Amino acid sequence: MSDRSTVEHPEADLLRRVARRDHGAFAELYDRVAGLLFSNALHMLSDRREAEEVVQDVFLQIWNKAETFDGALGNPLSWILGITRNRCIDRLRSRQRRSRVFDDAVDQSEVEVTTAAPLTATDLSPEEQAVVRKAVADLPSDQQQAIAMAFFGGMSHQEIANVLKEPLGTIKARIRRGMLKLRESLQAYL
Repeated sequence: MSDRSTVEHPEADLLRRVARRDHGAFAELYDRVAGLLFSNALHMLSDRREAEEVVQDVFLQIWNKAETFDGALGNPLSWILGITRNRCIDRLRSRQRRSRVFDDAVDQSEVEVTTAAPLTATDLSPEEQAVVRKAVADLPSDQQQAIAMAFFGGMSHQEIANVLKEPLGTIKARIRRGMLKLRESLQAYL
């Protein structure tokens, strides 16, 4: 890097020092750009916790890859913001994949529930009824509540989310986790 680029971009000098494992330069670089990176990440992700994690990931990558920065190809702030943007895009894609996988799993569990022949309490022996009651009682209260509203109250996931003032995904996850626990607890009867 020429002296001119160092004068124009003090971050370039800091990156060169970070590449030599200068902790002081790393701290100074953090102080200079962390707020900007966080603001950009928060704008892209709309989630404070994820934005904080992205900024942490970006600084880890800066620490590990500072020697790859080439001032001839661009200014250091653009390089750092590019890393931030890429990390945010990775998060958004991961979020979309998780959402699709989760929705597919919930849809599949709803299909399994609707295609199974419904049981009534009279179809079960008193011992089996006691086992079912215990399995339900062993669930966390939020899962008990969501399952009761869905299966005994006949409410849709969206209706439950509206009543409980919770995100739809939270309700679906709660029901899914509860049903998986019930399946595990009642495996001998399935």
